[in-house]
Amino acid sequence: MSHPALKREMGLGGAIVTGLGSILGTGAFVAIGVASGNWGDAVLLAVPLAGLVAMFNGLSSAHLAGRFPVAGGTYEYGYQALGPFWGFTAGWLFLLAKTASAASAALGVALYLGIDLDRRFIAIGSVVVVTVLVLAGLRRTTVVNLALVVLTITALLTFSLSGLAGSTMPPIDPGAIDAGSFLPAIAFLFVAYTGYGRIATLGEEVHRPGHTIPRAVLVTLAVAIVIYGLVELGGRSAGGSNWGAGLIEGETPADLVPGPWSTMVSIGAVTAMLGVLLNLVLGLSRVWLAMGRRLDMPQGLARLDARSVPVTAIVTSAVPVAGLTLLGDISLAWSFSAFSVLLYYGITNLAALRLDRRRLTGWLGLASCLFLSFFVPIEVWLTGAGLIAIGLLWKSQHRV
Repeated sequence: MSHPALKREMGLGGAIVTGLGSILGTGAFVAIGVASGNWGDAVLLAVPLAGLVAMFNGLSSAHLAGRFPVAGGTYEYGYQALGPFWGFTAGWLFLLAKTASAASAALGVALYLGIDLDRRFIAIGSVVVVTVLVLAGLRRTTVVNLALVVLTITALLTFSLSGLAGSTMPPIDPGAIDAGSFLPAIAFLFVAYTGYGRIATLGEEVHRPGHTIPRAVLVTLAVAIVIYGLVELGGRSAGGSNWGAGLIEGETPADLVPGPWSTMVSIGAVTAMLGVLLNLVLGLSRVWLAMGRRLDMPQGLARLDARSVPVTAIVTSAVPVAGLTLLGDISLAWSFSAFSVLLYYGITNLAALRLDRRRLTGWLGLASCLFLSFFVPIEVWLTGAGLIAIGLLWKSQHRV
C-alpha cells in the first residue's frame, strides 16, 4: 500500500540548524558535566574521541540517507539493506534511545529553570509545549530551531570564555586517565553527538538528500566537537576536573559563572534543552511514521493531515517521553540512551557495509559501537536487553 510522501522543505542551512539544535543541549549542559563528575581528567580526551566515533557513524548515516531518501533513518536502511529483522530492531532501538534522550532533555529544562516546583511537572509541561510546536509543521519548527540554536551557542560561548578568562586551568593527573574511566566516558559522551541522526531521519523532507545530508552532518559534527571542547575547558577552569559533579544534586554549570553571566547561561541552557527536545520529538515522530507505513506499528501512525503533518505519530512520540520524565533521573535516562544508540548505530554501519564493504568508516564505526557498548553499566545492559526482547516479541506476534 502506498502512502503520501512528506514535503521536501529543508535545505542545507535548515539541515545544519536541525543537527545543531539536536546536539547542543543535553550534551553540552548535562552530559559533559555529568561525565566530568564521574571520570574527571579522562573527559578531556573523551570529548574529541567520542566526536570522532560519531563522525564515522555520521558518514555511514549520510551515505545511506543519500541512497534511501525516505523518513525513518536506520529503520528504513536496515529494512532495505539487511532485511526486516534488522530494520525492525533498529527502529525499536531508536524509539527506546531517543525517548530516553528526550526525557533527559525535558528534565534538563526543569533543572535549569530552577523553579520551586517538582521538576517532573515542569518536564512534562515542556514536552507539551514542544509537541505543540512540532504539530505546527516543519517550516515553523525550523524557524524556532534557528532562534534556539543562536541563543544556545551564545550561552555556551559565554560559559566557556568566562571560565577560561577568570580562572587557572588545573593540571592533568595522568594516573586518572585509564581504561576504567576513559572508555566509559567515550561511550557516555558518544550520545551527546548523535543529534546529527535527526538530519538522516528527515531524509524525505530534505532537498537533494544525497548532496545535502553528508555536508550537513560533517558541518554539524565539526561545530559540535569545537564547542564541546570549549565547554569542557571552561568548566574545568572554573570548577576543576570534576566541575560537573554537582549536577546529580541539582547544581548547574551556570553556578560556576560569575555575576550576570550566570543568568545568560541559564537562559541559554533552557533554550538548548528545548531545542534538543523539539528535534527529538520531530525525529521520533518520523520513525513512528515509517514503522506505521510498514505495518510494524499501527497503520494510523502513517497518516498525514491536510498540511502533510503526521499528527498521530507526533502525539505518540510525546506520550512515552512525558511518562519517562516521571522517573526524574537524568543520568539514568542518559546511560540507557547510550546503550541503545550504540547498538542502533552498529546496525547503521552494518547496512552501509552491506552496500559497500570497502567503506573504512563503516568498519571503524561498527567496531567502535560494539566495543563501547560493553562499557555501559550492567544494569542498563540488562534493562535494555529486556526491552529489546519485548520489541522482538511484539514483532513476532503482531502484523498490525
